[in-house]
Amino acid sequence: MLFYALTIFISSFLLFQVQPVIARMILPWFGGSASVWSTCMLFFQAVLVLGYLYAHATTRHLRPAAQAGLHVALLAISLLLLPIVPDAHWKPTGAEDPTLRILGLLAVTVGLPYLVLSTTGPLLQAWYAASAAGKRPVMPYRLYSLSNIGSMLALLSYPFLFEPVFTTQQQGSGWSWGYVGFAVCCAITALQFVRSRPARAAAAVEEAAPAPPGWPLYLLWIALPACASILLLAVTNHLSQNIAAIPFLWVVPLSLYLLSFVFCFERDGWYRRALFLPLLVVALAVLAATLHEGVQNRWNVRYPVILCNVALFVCCMVCHGELARLKPHPRYLTAFYLMLSVGGAVGGVFVGLLAPRLFKAYYELPVGLLLCALLVLLVARPRALTPQRAAAWGAWAAGALLTVGLVVYLGVLLRRPTENCLLMVRNFYGGLRVNEVRLDQTESIRAMAHGTINHGAQFQSPERRGLPITYFAPHAGLGRAIREGQRRPNQTVGVLGLGIGTIAAYGRAGDRYRFYEINPLVIEIARNYFSYLGNSPAKIEVALGDARLSLEREPPQGFDILVMDAFSGDSIPTHLVTREAFALYFRHLKESGVVAVNVTNMYLDIAPVVKRAAAEFGKRAVVIDSYDELDRGILSARWVLISGRADFFTHPEIAAVAQPIPDRDWRLWTDAYSNLFQTLK
Repeated sequence: MLFYALTIFISSFLLFQVQPVIARMILPWFGGSASVWSTCMLFFQAVLVLGYLYAHATTRHLRPAAQAGLHVALLAISLLLLPIVPDAHWKPTGAEDPTLRILGLLAVTVGLPYLVLSTTGPLLQAWYAASAAGKRPVMPYRLYSLSNIGSMLALLSYPFLFEPVFTTQQQGSGWSWGYVGFAVCCAITALQFVRSRPARAAAAVEEAAPAPPGWPLYLLWIALPACASILLLAVTNHLSQNIAAIPFLWVVPLSLYLLSFVFCFERDGWYRRALFLPLLVVALAVLAATLHEGVQNRWNVRYPVILCNVALFVCCMVCHGELARLKPHPRYLTAFYLMLSVGGAVGGVFVGLLAPRLFKAYYELPVGLLLCALLVLLVARPRALTPQRAAAWGAWAAGALLTVGLVVYLGVLLRRPTENCLLMVRNFYGGLRVNEVRLDQTESIRAMAHGTINHGAQFQSPERRGLPITYFAPHAGLGRAIREGQRRPNQTVGVLGLGIGTIAAYGRAGDRYRFYEINPLVIEIARNYFSYLGNSPAKIEVALGDARLSLEREPPQGFDILVMDAFSGDSIPTHLVTREAFALYFRHLKESGVVAVNVTNMYLDIAPVVKRAAAEFGKRAVVIDSYDELDRGILSARWVLISGRADFFTHPEIAAVAQPIPDRDWRLWTDAYSNLFQTLK
C-alpha cells in the first residue's frame, strides 16, 4: 500500500499547488481581477471531471494491464510539456471578456499534466481496492482522505512558504521537477498493480457488491458537492472583491473546503449531525450578515476573513458529511467520485460562467446559502412520523422556519441596493452600481460603486457639478499635486483607472488627460451617467484595456503627472505596484514629473511598498492624508506622491501636509514576488 499512498499524496499535492502557482503567473495579464481565480477554478474543476471520467471508464472497460499501460503512456507524453510556463502571446490584446483566453492558456500550459494528476486519486484507489480484495480489509476511502490532506498542505504551504520565498519562475520549475518525481512513483505503482493479479480480486469485489445506486442518490452525489463548491467560490469572490485578489484569500477557503473532505471521509465519527447542524444555523447567519454593507464597513480586515472562512468550513462539513453518509460500496467508487466531481464543476460553471451573465450583482453567495439550507432540510428530514421521532421532527420544523427567515432577510437585503439605483450591471471585472440620493430640495448626489466601495460621485446641481469630490478633492494629495503642476501650462496627465472621470475636472484648455480603463462598462457609465469627461476643457482620451499592458505597447507619453487609481472594490491589483510596473511608469513620465498613487484602503497599508519601489529608481516618496467632509461630498483619502524633483516637495501646497512614509525592512515587490501579509493593518 506504501506506493499507492505515496503516489496519491504527491499527486494531490501537485494537483492543488499548481492552481495558485499558475493563477499567480497570469494574474497581472488580466488586470488583477478576482474573476481570474474563479475562471481558473472553473477550468480545474472541469478537467477534474474529465480525469474522474477517465478513471471510471478505464476501470470499467479495460483490463488491468491495459489500464496501467495507458496511464504510463499519458504520463510519458505529459512530461514533454514541462516546465509549466505560460507563453506571453496569451496576453490580452484589448478589453474583451478574457474568460476563453484564460481557459485556452490553461489548457495549453497545464492541461495534460493536470488531467493526469486528476485521474490518479480515483484510479489508484480503484486499483488498490481491486488488488486488495480478498486479501486484506479494503479501505479506499481512507486513501481519498489522504489525498485531501496532500491537497490541503499544498494550498496552505503556498501563501506561507512558497509565495513569500520563491519567485513565480522558481515555483514553476520546482513544480515541474515534482511532477517528474510523481511520474516515476506512478509508473512503479502501475507495475505493482499489474503484478498483483487484480482480475481475480476484482471478481471478488463484483460478487460482494450490493445493487447499484438509484438516480435519487446520484442526484444527491451531485447536489451536495455543487452546493459546497458554490459557497467556496462565492465566499472567495466576496473576500477577493473587497480586500485583494491574492493567493492567500484564495487558498485558505479552498484548504478549509478540502479539510472538510479529510474529516468526513477519514472516519465516520468526525461528522456528527447533533453538533454540525446547529453550527450550520450560526454559519448561515454569519455569511448572511457579511452581505450587509454596514457590517462590512465596521469590521477590521481580520474579522470578515476569519468569520467567513470558519462559516464556510461549517457549511462544507455539513455538505460533505452528508455526502459521506451516502458513499457507496467500493464497487461503485469511481462512479461516486465522478458524480462528486460533476457537482464541483456544476458549482464552478454557475459561479464562473452563468452568474456573471444572469445576475446584475453578486448574488451567488445568497443562492449558495439558500441551496445549502434547502439541501440539509431534504437529507436530514426524519424518515417516519412517529412519537419516537417527535424531537427530530421538531428540530426539522425549526430549521424550516429559520430557512424561511433567511429567505426573507436575504430578500430585504438584496432589494436594498435597488433603492435610489439608476443602474446595476456586471461583467467579468465585477459588479457596478450607480445610485442617486437627494440631499435637499436643490441638490442630489450621484455615485458609482464597485462592490461595496465608492468609486466616485458627482453633485447634480449646475453650480456644483464640476467640483472634484470624494478622494480627489483639491486639498487631497492628488489635488495638491495637480495644482502644483498647473503653474505651468499644457499639462499632460495620465490616469490608470477611469472611475467616473472625476480627475478630468482639473483639466484646462491646452491640457491633455489620458485615461486607461480595463472595464468597458466603467467607460459607458462615466460617459452616460456623469459629466466630468464631457464638460472638461482639456483634451480627453480614454484607452480601453489593461493599463499596464497598454503602457507597455505605447511610445513614451511624456506625462507631467501619472495617477495610479486602478482598483476593484477595495482590492489592490498588486501587479501595478511592482518594480517592473514603476519602471514602466517612469518611462512614460517626464524627468520632472510626479507619480500619484491612491493607497486609500480599509485593510492594507500599501504606502511602504510604493516607497520601496520608488527608492529603487532614486525617487522620493511622501504620503498625504485628507479627511472626510461629508457635507461637501469629500471622503478621506491617502495619496503617495513620488518625484525626483526636489522643488516639488518644498512647494507650499505639498510641504504643508506631506508626511514621511515609515521605513519597513520589506523585500522589493516584483512581478514574480509580492507579500500582502506584511501590509495588513
